[in-house]
Amino acid sequence: MEGDLLTTTSEALGAAPPGHIASPNRRRKGRSDLRTALLFIAPSALGFLVFYLYPAIRGFYFSLTSYNLLGTPTWVGFDNFVKIPHDPMFWNALQVTVEYVVLNIGFQTVIAVGLAVLMQRLTQSTLLRGALLLPWLVSNVIAALVWFWLLDYQIGIVNQFLRWLGVHPIAFFADNLWAIPTIAAVNVWRYMGYTALLVFAGIQTIPKQLYEAAAIDGSTEWKSFWRITLPLLRPVLAMVLVLTVTGSFQVFDTVAVTTRGGPVNVTRVYQYYIYQKAFTEGQFGYASALAVVLFLILAALAALQMRLLRAGESDLA
Repeated sequence: MEGDLLTTTSEALGAAPPGHIASPNRRRKGRSDLRTALLFIAPSALGFLVFYLYPAIRGFYFSLTSYNLLGTPTWVGFDNFVKIPHDPMFWNALQVTVEYVVLNIGFQTVIAVGLAVLMQRLTQSTLLRGALLLPWLVSNVIAALVWFWLLDYQIGIVNQFLRWLGVHPIAFFADNLWAIPTIAAVNVWRYMGYTALLVFAGIQTIPKQLYEAAAIDGSTEWKSFWRITLPLLRPVLAMVLVLTVTGSFQVFDTVAVTTRGGPVNVTRVYQYYIYQKAFTEGQFGYASALAVVLFLILAALAALQMRLLRAGESDLA
């Protein structure tokens, strides 16, 4: 009697009764689904293994060696890492990079949030939203070259305009004071549209009823932004900041195309310093150690950001 009752209850709940063995067809279907899933995952997994995991492991190995392209790696243990704190150029590159990141992330985030709010409140134009992505679709090298010509001291249209206004021209990429802010401005222009669309996607998840209730209570647009939009955007902003900070620390192409680390060492960012050590001076082991240190810095920053911004929590829950 109890066995019949248990069987009936299991069938009513859609579960298999005790002792029930799955049919061969169901097992074959499960294996078929697994094969299909693995088939779709395989190209990405192969790309990750070949272009990310294997180079990372090999790079860590090289960081423990003295190596150049003309010889074989010689094991030196942690000697390369011991040298790094005593390298003044390491600290210079880190300082320059932090200065760039602060300028780039600060302006890019503020402008992106402003653009996202404007898109949400003032326009529903898909064309306008798509136009914001155009700078991001341009290659970094091409964007850097275009701005390098536009801001040229002699023939750049920006300095020509300044002369027309009676203002003395500025050596944007050659002046110690202007070089890093100029490089940061170029990358803000290129990435702010992409960042704005990420933030805009987050704003879309905020219920409109909250804004309607706030408006009934007499809240202004400005108050609604600070009390509703910004707090509820916290998880999205955390994700955006992790992505943008990580990407900003790896700035290279804009510097390589425009200033090449100059004037003097004013724009010698961390990635460019790694490049110089590896491909100009042939110190691949030391350059790999610098890359490992950068990885540890970025991992620590990402973890700190996720913790401080409580990225896994949402006030909408």
